[in-house]
Amino acid sequence: LLVLVQVHGQGGVKFQNWAKTYGSSPELYFQPTSVEEIREILDMARQRDKRVKVVGGGHSPSDIACTDDFMIQMGKMNRVLKVDKEKQQVTVEGGIFLSDLNVELSKHGLALANLGAVSEVAAAGVIGTGTHNTGIKHGILPTQVVALTLLTASGEILECSESINADIFQAARLHLGCLGVVLTVTFQCVPQFHLHEVIFPSTVTEVLDHLEDHLKRSQYFRFLWFPHSENVSVIYQDPTNKAGPTRLRAWLWDYAVGYYLLEFLLWISTFVPSLVCWINRFFFWLLFSSRVENVAISYKIFNYECRFKQHVQDWAIPIEKTKEALLELKAALENNPKMVAHYPVEVRFARGDNIWLSPCFQRDSCYMNIIMYRPYGKNVPRLNYWLTYEGIMKKHGGRPHWAKAHSCTRKDFEKMYPAFPKFCSVREKLDPTGMFLNAYLEKVFY
Repeated sequence: LLVLVQVHGQGGVKFQNWAKTYGSSPELYFQPTSVEEIREILDMARQRDKRVKVVGGGHSPSDIACTDDFMIQMGKMNRVLKVDKEKQQVTVEGGIFLSDLNVELSKHGLALANLGAVSEVAAAGVIGTGTHNTGIKHGILPTQVVALTLLTASGEILECSESINADIFQAARLHLGCLGVVLTVTFQCVPQFHLHEVIFPSTVTEVLDHLEDHLKRSQYFRFLWFPHSENVSVIYQDPTNKAGPTRLRAWLWDYAVGYYLLEFLLWISTFVPSLVCWINRFFFWLLFSSRVENVAISYKIFNYECRFKQHVQDWAIPIEKTKEALLELKAALENNPKMVAHYPVEVRFARGDNIWLSPCFQRDSCYMNIIMYRPYGKNVPRLNYWLTYEGIMKKHGGRPHWAKAHSCTRKDFEKMYPAFPKFCSVREKLDPTGMFLNAYLEKVFY
């Protein structure tokens, strides 16, 4: 009886993702503290014929984590289980937030070699959706995973790595939440390091014509393009041993101006869409037109504010298509004055890998991230821009970021991913009844 009392699901919980663009009302919401409790929840789901969705930080800008059945929030399973100084590896429970892991690792003189913009995300979720940052020598975050354990629908625990259950490992490193519950993750780390960040203005033409040089010059190079203009902000981040400036004025400036003023102006632009061109240029001039330098511990430079609620698309295309695709997007906006695009279009780069459902599977890639903000929660018309962008990405062999909104179906994925059938067969073996599916995943697999 005791055990049953422990795994008590809450009713009436409303789940919403960070951007408040998607949500659901799970029948029961669980926050387990042990593997036994998760097993109980899966047993109960099996008996009542319910589906189960596991959620971490709830940051994904799509409905990938939504369910009306059972939801398991992993926040209480967030311990660091083992730090192996010799191998520079760390094993953690799936629910640990990267923000906590960064601080823990730092105490041991270690760090993750690459991180996304946001760290209020759970380890298992980060790998499950293929989170990435930038750096042509660096893969997406799942490439830093050397082992993991998976609790399957049947209640079995599988240890997975390159040498044990190798097929399941290549599937589970980017698992979409549909193979089981990821209990632990082992990351390959590197010695702790500081980053020197240099941000400077440039133009679309300059950056695209000298892309190779930029990629060689900086280990974590990315750039922001300001739609409806030629303006680009180039960002170099590189390991450094020297101390340097940490911007203090940035806080006031970025918040007062970068946040409140921007949100207000974008809200006004919902009544006068032609203002967006002016807003993009004004903000470039205000915040990005001078050279800025920063030095800080790696994770503080990798992480930055996503400002406010937004709709996002982010596709990966073969790196050699970068110039062509961006110029096409630029031309589409110029030829269609009614179509507006918020800043920035963020362009990042990642190394190819062999993870079955990785958007970088077997090719070095360029990620092109577009956003439309939702000032004060108000939706700005985006359909035209969205479809135009998707059309360009598809034409160049793009693959969408799994966490973000996209309109692809199984037919598309079969074309995009050579290993898609392999992933499907592993999924069907591990979860024959589809316990871990939801509406988002049905579009992917059916």
